[in-house]
Amino acid sequence: MTSLALKGQCASPGFSAGIVVAAGKRPAPQRAIEKGGKGDPAAEALALTAAINRAVIELRRLVESASGEAADMLGFQIAMLDDEELTQPARDEIAAGKTAVEAWTRAMDAEIAGYEGSDEEYFQARANDLVDMRERVLDALIGAASTSLPPGSIVLADDITPSRFLSSNWEGGAILLRRGSATSHVAMLARSRGVPMIVGLQADDIAGRNVLIDATQGLVIVDPSSTDATRFEQQCAASRARDMATAGFLGQPAVSRNGERIITLINIADPSELDGLDPACCDGIGLVRTELLFEGATLPSEDAQTDIYTRIVRWAAGKPVTFRTLDAGGDKPIAGLTPLGESNPFLGMRGVRLTLSRPDIFLPQLRALARAAAAGDVEIMIPMVTLPSELEATRALLHQACAELGAAQIAHRLPALGIMVEVPAAALTLGTFDAAFLSIGSNDLTQYVMAAGRDIAAVAALADPGHEAVLRLIGMISAHGERSGIKVSLCGDAGGDERFIPQLLARGVRILSMPPRLLAAAKQVIATVNLESAS
Repeated sequence: MTSLALKGQCASPGFSAGIVVAAGKRPAPQRAIEKGGKGDPAAEALALTAAINRAVIELRRLVESASGEAADMLGFQIAMLDDEELTQPARDEIAAGKTAVEAWTRAMDAEIAGYEGSDEEYFQARANDLVDMRERVLDALIGAASTSLPPGSIVLADDITPSRFLSSNWEGGAILLRRGSATSHVAMLARSRGVPMIVGLQADDIAGRNVLIDATQGLVIVDPSSTDATRFEQQCAASRARDMATAGFLGQPAVSRNGERIITLINIADPSELDGLDPACCDGIGLVRTELLFEGATLPSEDAQTDIYTRIVRWAAGKPVTFRTLDAGGDKPIAGLTPLGESNPFLGMRGVRLTLSRPDIFLPQLRALARAAAAGDVEIMIPMVTLPSELEATRALLHQACAELGAAQIAHRLPALGIMVEVPAAALTLGTFDAAFLSIGSNDLTQYVMAAGRDIAAVAALADPGHEAVLRLIGMISAHGERSGIKVSLCGDAGGDERFIPQLLARGVRILSMPPRLLAAAKQVIATVNLESAS
């Protein structure tokens, strides 16, 4: 049999081999409607409420074993199911005589269509969460059991939902999607867990056939020949050798080829990411994304935040920890907090613009951070700063928070207050900001400089942090820090990207923050750069 090469887009790199399994599907909406039967409105309303409650319980069970982005995704679904605005259209249909199954299906189909029809790829990707919610509640209504996948499966499907990903064992497996998106939540989860994943694969039914997968190239070889198998094994061996060579750099300091020390920090979103990680692998934590702790509409109390922040500070064992204050909005909406219906959320009420308008939420977070600072070296970083007045207003709230803690005789310390530099207006006027430190947010800085949305696939090629305009701004920020004696770091994705690290170092960046899994490879790249020739 002649082998067949299929091509798609890499969503998560890696290699896998085995027999393809077609993902089982839950009942289609029309079939679910047919199985819904009839009943009186009161009984149907109670059935819908019970099904939603069951779905929430199942999602909360998944949250218990999830962290970071995974917990955030599940939290989004929980918040949506708790939102009366989402469920009310279904209840109205029940009152008009529809069964719970039909009412829920029709209401959710309309909501999903709205997300799928959005011009923003972020909201298109969120449509998959709504599909997941629709099917989970339908399962509860019609008594269907969720289909499970064998451990280590190579799954072929049109798309796959986040909770299905989280409930499956992917060790040794892979995901092949005919549709999907490299920016979807499942893609993020696959990358974080090292599961090879290809999207946009032009494939008919290849279930039951043997395949070799090089997800890095977006390549699937169906019915491989012996030559294909030999080449594939060579590629896998070379990849393993590279990984082993890179791993040796993890426990070493980051030093350039000419002997200059580079500070390497880590980015985290949840304290569980630190489990099993040795603090000696890094120089501290350059970014704690606190917004992922704000799960849906359930805002954590001051005490709960203090406990989480303190756990992170204690892990660092005296090394600096930089907490970014709540950066809601843009591609991180929080139900009940971020405004609905903004035409461009990335240019609207997000970051410090939002938190300053909600001191009832901002003050407890600042108090919690000041309390955690009593346990170690804490810095507070404000996102989406555009004007010096935003920094000063935050400083006033921070001093108020410390004064309240002092009056209550609660242990605390006043942390250093710095800003993220991600808005070009701030980058060009840094001399007007009285910030203790600066941290370059390369993701947003790039999208604002290049006028290319970070969540829109059609302009992905424009969102290039290696573009001269972006690098020139980064160089200006670094030069300002050196002249002023102000610490400058970079905590966006570019900081851990092997392609951009040499360019960032050449522009004067000497502190890089990145996901823990990228530390070893980043240190390896740093070791190859001669900064004397770059100066």
